[in-house]
Amino acid sequence: MVRRIENVALIGLGAIGCAYLGKIAETVPMERIRVIASGERAERYRKNGVAVNGRRFMFPILDPGESVPPADLLIFAVKYSQLEQAIRDAKRQVGPDTVVLSLLNGVTSERVIGEAYGADRVLYSLAMGTDPVRNGDSTTYSTLGFIPFGEPRNIPGAYSLEVERVEEFLGRVGIGYEIPEDMTRVLWKKFMMNVGVNQVTAVLRCGYGAVQESASVQRLVRAAMMEVVAVAERENVNLPAEDIEDGMRILRTLSPRGKTSTLQDVEARRPTEVDIFGGAVVELGRKHGVPVPVNEMLFGIIKATEEAYGYSIYS
Repeated sequence: MVRRIENVALIGLGAIGCAYLGKIAETVPMERIRVIASGERAERYRKNGVAVNGRRFMFPILDPGESVPPADLLIFAVKYSQLEQAIRDAKRQVGPDTVVLSLLNGVTSERVIGEAYGADRVLYSLAMGTDPVRNGDSTTYSTLGFIPFGEPRNIPGAYSLEVERVEEFLGRVGIGYEIPEDMTRVLWKKFMMNVGVNQVTAVLRCGYGAVQESASVQRLVRAAMMEVVAVAERENVNLPAEDIEDGMRILRTLSPRGKTSTLQDVEARRPTEVDIFGGAVVELGRKHGVPVPVNEMLFGIIKATEEAYGYSIYS
């Protein structure tokens, strides 16, 4: 019999973390949930909680140094730049039976976490088709989307014990999921979508509506995605060009008023994750001798935008 996931720990209470933990809290009792945080952020969460679609949650906050029994499920939902610190902060949550999911963008967080905790504990995973927007301590979304997850390869009828445990849990708490046979392809597909839509919307300062309605915006998004397909082939990743149109279909399901995380970062004048989007594509292009001019342009504009935050004549 599969050992049920009962105790859930999360590190990274941003838009994605709030959206999914809010859904989990509809089923899992608060005493079985813990959010790992420290310092001023922890005090703010303890005092004010967070709001998700208008409902306020007072999640239990756990300091990284506190000794508690390990979690059954540990979810990472931080920015990639925060990952190394998050791994150190969450280490007390990891025990012999802990399963780890990383909802970070990019295609490398599972490897980094696996090097710290053991690769056998970490499943590949991502948030697909969700559109949360964070404003202060409030997160709103119209589409929660679903979580594709699993081992790099998943054979129906022969899933690993870890996959079976997470499948039972997500079904129990009402979060949509998929267990793809080729999880590596799905991870790269989401990476491809992020490279296109996150960078283009950040440069143009537009929401999903522009991607859904503007032919010119769509051409730019597709061009950035096509360069990911080109470098994926050199990396021996099965990412066919037809996945671009499926990615565009998923983007059409999101709220037209929704915003990508990169656009939200630019609007708030925060560092973005462009290094793991266009920056990664540019690096792979150089590695394999593949031209990636669209990503070079988008990456360069966003990096220049970050450096210009303090010089705006409109502030």
